[in-house]
Amino acid sequence: MLHIRNYINGGFHDPRSGTWLENVEPATGEVYSLVARSDANDVADAVAAARAAFPHWSGLKAKERSDILLAVSRKVHEHLEDLALAESQDNGKPLWLARTVDIPRAEANMAFFATEILHTETAAHQTDAHTLNYTVRSPLGVVGCISPWNLPLYLFTWKIAPALAAGNCVVAKPSELTPMTAFLFSKLCIDAGLPPGVLNIVHGLGGECGAAIVEHPEIKAISFTGGTQTGETIARTAAPMFKKLSLELGGKNPTIVFGDVDIEHTARHVARASFTNQGEICLCGSRIYVERSIYDRFKQAMIAETEKFVVGDPLQESSRMGALVSQGHMEKVLGYIQLAREEGGTILTGGDRVSVGGRCANGFFVAPTLIEGLDAHCRVNQEEIFGPVATLIPFDTEQEAIAGANSTKYGLAASLWTNDNARVHRVAHRLESGIVWVNCWLVRDLRTPFGGVKASGVGREGGVEALRFFTEPKNVCIQY
Repeated sequence: MLHIRNYINGGFHDPRSGTWLENVEPATGEVYSLVARSDANDVADAVAAARAAFPHWSGLKAKERSDILLAVSRKVHEHLEDLALAESQDNGKPLWLARTVDIPRAEANMAFFATEILHTETAAHQTDAHTLNYTVRSPLGVVGCISPWNLPLYLFTWKIAPALAAGNCVVAKPSELTPMTAFLFSKLCIDAGLPPGVLNIVHGLGGECGAAIVEHPEIKAISFTGGTQTGETIARTAAPMFKKLSLELGGKNPTIVFGDVDIEHTARHVARASFTNQGEICLCGSRIYVERSIYDRFKQAMIAETEKFVVGDPLQESSRMGALVSQGHMEKVLGYIQLAREEGGTILTGGDRVSVGGRCANGFFVAPTLIEGLDAHCRVNQEEIFGPVATLIPFDTEQEAIAGANSTKYGLAASLWTNDNARVHRVAHRLESGIVWVNCWLVRDLRTPFGGVKASGVGREGGVEALRFFTEPKNVCIQY
């Protein structure tokens, strides 16, 4: 049985407690590895290693840090197939998806921030003929990065890359449900020449290991992606300690489809936005508002597109959807589908657990599910399900669509489908959302700010925003 150990100070270590967590393969329901159950003692070791490494790492020239991070990026590329297989096995997602999206994006994250630090600039302000102000930015020191289970290496690198590039040393915790690729990544860091202590990876439960990272007084900032309730807990702990916080939290994202679109084309992309990665992406569009003039035709097109998401063994190329990440999460999703029935909804397609058979007979599979007939304010349309469940809601006016889209406590992402350019700008500016996609979904430019409003988070990631978060500005005023 493989033991997933902590990576601290450039080496691998068993948890101080000697205890381990079972790691279950979602597609089979079988335990296939053991994960270190770390606690505050392991986190303290990681922080000590990071503090010792910080003077050297922060003292390197930006080009020197860049070269090392680019070497890490190349290692990810060289091991793409191994990492993709590990991601599929650990998370339940289709292998083809991990191969084409997750691992290439992890490679890109490391490369992007490795080069972004070579193109940053600082501000200068000429106050008068005798006074000049200029701003310098310095790394914070030791920072904590806590990443989720849905896009494991993709989001793990999205956090650690800018932190490391800016000159910080990192104590990172991947999700205990999907620790494998972070474990493999640590080996690639060694091979790429990342100095010991610069990156430390501790595994374990959020309430134990994650809490210890948030509570440690020498960790200056926390970057967290995960559920809103956990984000609230982190904020309550970190705020009195005056830590910097970046919280990318839940979403209940609206999709708005106006009557002037190509119905078949739009339905194909809206279904992709609903069910990609088993619907386990915080950016998935789970509430689909459709103008009533095309509602019936769009509904039929959506049913047809939803049924193309074949559920099957993640290792099979024909499988468009794999397994949900855990038995508990599967039961949560099925519970919401039952709630939809109780709230008066009609299941248009899906709605049940899927039996795949063979090696996956005990896997955690759920059919992509499309529902209509629910009020915009019912629980199914207000609470984050984070699975392959989407609802169709008709609307008559633009104002009605905007009001429905903004009716939840969340505000992470929205997508808008129309060929009316004036409407595009009018509606996009009124949506309470950190990002609005128009006639597309999940098109990402890593330079742009990313994050949510309302209960979807605090702060922004991406591009210069991430580098600003992981640095502290200082103004120098000179009079001469």
